[in-house]
Amino acid sequence: MAGGNTNTIVPLGAEALRAVAAFYEYDPSIPLQARVVERLDEAAMRRDKVVFRGVRSFWVPGLLELPRDRPGPHPCVLLLHGWSWSKECWYEDGNYVSGGDLRRALLAAGFAIFALDAQMHGDRIAENDYAVVNVWPGDGPVPQRNYFTLAEVCEQTVRDYRRGLDYLATRPEIDMHRIGAFGYSMGAWQIFPLCAVEPRVRVAVAAALPTERPNYEPFAPQSFVTAVHQPLLLQLGRQDEMARAATAERLCQWLPATAKRLIWYEGGHSLPRAYVADAVAWFAAHL
Repeated sequence: MAGGNTNTIVPLGAEALRAVAAFYEYDPSIPLQARVVERLDEAAMRRDKVVFRGVRSFWVPGLLELPRDRPGPHPCVLLLHGWSWSKECWYEDGNYVSGGDLRRALLAAGFAIFALDAQMHGDRIAENDYAVVNVWPGDGPVPQRNYFTLAEVCEQTVRDYRRGLDYLATRPEIDMHRIGAFGYSMGAWQIFPLCAVEPRVRVAVAAALPTERPNYEPFAPQSFVTAVHQPLLLQLGRQDEMARAATAERLCQWLPATAKRLIWYEGGHSLPRAYVADAVAWFAAHL
C-alpha cells in the first residue's frame, strides 16, 4: 500500500495543527493575472478555459463550466482529481472515476463546476519535463522522473485551489457563499487541508480516500480532521486496498462537523457509478 500502513492514526493537537496548516498559507496580494484563453458558449456547453498565476509563480489552467439555461449566480463545486489524472477526467465517459457522469449530474442539479490541473498533471506536464505521471509514488521503479514529491503536489494544489477561489470571486456568475469541493483519491486527501484552512468551502465530499498515511504528514487526513467543520461525506469501496474500514470509521468519528456520513460501496478504488448520485445529493442537501 502506498505510504505504508500506520495501523494507529492520531489526530493532531492545536499546536501541531497550526504547524501543518502553515504549509497551506499563500499570499493573496500576488496578482492573479487571470485570463480566459478559450470560451465555448453553445447549446450543449457554457465553459471557459482559464489560466491564472498560482503559487511559486506557476501558471494554473482550469475549466469553469456553468449550467445551461439557469440564471446566476450559481453555486459551484470544485473538482479535485486523483494522481495521474487531470481536469479532463471530468469530461470523459466510462473512465475510472465516472467523471463525465459526475460533471453532468452536478450541472443538471444547478451547480457550476471548476476543475484545475494538479501540479505536474494535465496541461502542467511541462513542470515535470513533459513526462507523463502514470505511476503511484512508492510503487517501485518508475519509467520517468517525477520532479515533485507527493507532498509537494498535494500542498501546492490546495494552495492553487485557494488562488482559484480568489479567481472565482471575480466572476459574477458564481455565488461565493455556496462553494463545495469534491475530491477523488489524491483529491480526497486534499479535501481535508482545503476544508481546514479555507472557510470559503462550505460543503465537501471525499471519494476513494486512501486512508493510510503516516501520522504528522502535512497532507494526511488525520492531520486536519479535527479542523474540518464543513458537512463532509466520505465514500469508500469495501474492497479498496488503499482504505481500511477501522481507519475510515475513526476519521468519521473525529470529524467535528454536525453533518457527516460514511458510505461504503461494493468495489475497489474505482467506485461504482452509484457514488455519483450520493455525492450530488450531499451537495444539494447542504450547499
